[in-house]
Parts: sequence; C-alpha cells; structure tokens
Amino acid sequence: MWPPAIGEKEEVARLSQFDRNDLPWFSYIEVQERREQRMNLQTLKMDVETERIEYLVKPVGYLWTVFVKMVQTVEIALWGTLLSVLLSIPLAYLAARNYTPSRFTYTLARGSISLLRSAPELIVALFLVLAYGFGPIAGVLALGLHAAGFLGKFYAEDIENADRKPQEALEAIGAGKLKTLWYGVLPQVLPQYIAYTLYILDRNIRMATVIGLVGA
Repeated sequence: MWPPAIGEKEEVARLSQFDRNDLPWFSYIEVQERREQRMNLQTLKMDVETERIEYLVKPVGYLWTVFVKMVQTVEIALWGTLLSVLLSIPLAYLAARNYTPSRFTYTLARGSISLLRSAPELIVALFLVLAYGFGPIAGVLALGLHAAGFLGKFYAEDIENADRKPQEALEAIGAGKLKTLWYGVLPQVLPQYIAYTLYILDRNIRMATVIGLVGA
C-alpha cells in the first residue's frame, strides 16, 4: 500500500505490563466507541450496546522500530570489527616471515588466515545461529572471524614490507623483536592499519544487513 504506514496502533487490553504513566515517546491513548447490536434474550429485541476500546497509538512506531534495527546493525558491525582486530594482531605477528618464531608457526598462522578469509560470512552465520540461536552474537562472530582473515593478511604483509633501516638500528642497540616491532615497524604501518580497519568497518556494516536474513 502507498503511502507506507509509519504509525502503529495496539489495543491496551492486549498489552502486558502496560503503564499509563510511562508511555513511549510521541505516543498517546486513543479511545474509540464501538456499537454492536445484540439480541436481548429477555425481551427478544435487538439492543444497541456501546463498548469503549482504548488503543495505544505510536505515530512513528514503525520508524522507531526501523531506527532501533539500524542501530543494532551498526553495533554488530562495530563489535565484529573490534573482534577482527583483536584476532588479526597476533595472527599478523605470527604470519610475518621476518618476525614469526618458527616456520611451523608461520605456516599455521598463514593457513588460519586463509581459512578465515575463505569462509563466507553468510555460511558461517548459518552455523553460528544453530550454535548460539538467533541474535547479534552469531552476527558479531561471523563478521569478526571472516574479517580477521583479511586484516591478518594485510597487517602481516605490511610488517614484512616495512623499511628495514629503523629495525636494523634498533636491533643494533640490543632491542628485542617486540620492541623493534613496536618502535620500528608500528609507526610505519599504523596509517595503513587504520585505513584497512575503516574499510573493514564499512564492509561489515553492509554485510551485517545481509547476515540478518538468516537471523544473525
């Protein structure tokens, strides 16, 4: 139907835990009278009875529902992005050829990154809904795990391609790997890391609307 209805109307008698002193924003109570003809069994005549019905009217009820769902979508994307960053930072360190402790660790980290990146969010969300039920938890995990594969790959490649001169200078004065990474590599790659993270956030906001189709 056009124009689309943006208001909602509910019968007060059917609402549980209804409080007249605590109405939702912009809402009001509307009273309607409904007249019905009923047979009077004593006089065998039709009597007109008037019934008063109270409705809770929400003029922008539908818009408010849409707004709440939009905020929830953004929250899922934000938490999913945060989860992906927390997972990708250690993965990137282990997947960087010049910082990984061993070749086995490097292979394991690279394999984990490829596995996370190759699993589509929608498929992952379907399995997580079965495990955790309908709700935002499944959506956050699906977005976070998939995005961790992308960020882990991007972060690791930036660590490998960082300028070696600052790192060699720190190593020459006895700095360990973590200090070299913190003071010699992070200042170089931080702008790219921020750009990658913002891209993933933008992507997660769009994907959060898609995985909502499966209840995540």
